[in-house]
This record gives sequence, C-alpha cells and structure tokens, in this order.
Amino acid sequence: MKTGWLAGLAGTAALATACVTINVYFPAAAAEQAADQIIDGVWGPGERGRRPQAEPQAQLPRGFDSRAGMRLAGQVLDLVVPSAHAQGADLDISSPAIRSIEASMATRHQQLLPYYETGAIGLTGNGMIEVRDQNLVPLAERNQLRRLVTEDNADRNNLYREIAVANGNPQWESQIRETFARRWIERARDGWYYRDGRGEWQQK
Repeated sequence: MKTGWLAGLAGTAALATACVTINVYFPAAAAEQAADQIIDGVWGPGERGRRPQAEPQAQLPRGFDSRAGMRLAGQVLDLVVPSAHAQGADLDISSPAIRSIEASMATRHQQLLPYYETGAIGLTGNGMIEVRDQNLVPLAERNQLRRLVTEDNADRNNLYREIAVANGNPQWESQIRETFARRWIERARDGWYYRDGRGEWQQK
C-alpha cells in the first residue's frame, strides 16, 4: 500500500514537472494573436486579410475528474506554477516601449503606403521591408523612401526584441520575428509584393 502511494506521488510530481516544461514553451498561438493586434494598430483594422480565429478549447477525456491522481496534479500545478500557465495563455504587448514603437510605425505607414501600392517596396521573409524597385519612385523621393525604410526596419527590430523582453523571455525574439514575418505577409493587401521562401518577389 505504501509503495503504491509513493509511486502515485512520484507520478504526480513527474506530471507537474512535465506540465511546467510545456507551459513555458513559446506560445505560438498567442504570438500570432499579438502580431495581428499590432498589425491592425500599424496598418489599420478592417482592410487586412484573414482575421485571427479563436483557438479551440481543449476537451478533457471522460472520467478525468474521477481520477484522484489527476485531481491532485491539478491542485499542485495551481499552487506551484500559476504564473507559467498564465504566461502560455497570452503575450503582453501593452508596455510603453511597445506602444511607442507601434505608434511610430502607424504614423510612418501613411507615408509608406503609396510605395506598397505601386510595388516600389515589399515585405521580406524576416519581418522587414525592402525597396523592391526604385525606378517606380520619382528621383526626388528616393532618398526619403530609403530613410523611411531604414527607420521602419529599426522599429521592427526593436518591436520584436521588446515583445520578447516584456514577456520575460528574450530568447523568444527570433520566434516572435518569424511569427510577425509570416503575419505581415498573410495580412498584406492584394497587389502588394513580398519575398517568398526562395527570396523571390511575388505579388499577392
């Protein structure tokens, strides 16, 4: 009897440890939702592509609540790792630094928009923007466009880093960048240009 109780306790501890490990993994769904919110803030809502959909709720197996060991595991997790569980549910994008970057990009976007529309600039696979064809830009505007692109890319780099830092995981920066890179392209207007997986320009 004692041996069985100890085995059960060990199993519960192992389950708790496993759950902690899972919950601190990069929250991909939350990152995508955060990216969509910021893209709406920069580009403006209502004219992007697919809207983010709610994640399906996980279904618990029948009889789950009748298993004493699993109930105990849940209680342990609630007491020991509530912050880790909460962290996996959402990403904080409300810090002053993030909001300042978003506002800066939104203001600049009004200047960049005509160049997206003509195809002079496009989105890249690493979450940046790039001059695609300067011949589509009047000579007198080219220096200004290069400056706008440089400033926007600086804001983008800072944005990805600040989101990772604000959520206590600087190591997430590259994954946040990858998420944003994909969502910028997926939510771009028809007619805009982007670099595909081979680095070649494509038009939506």
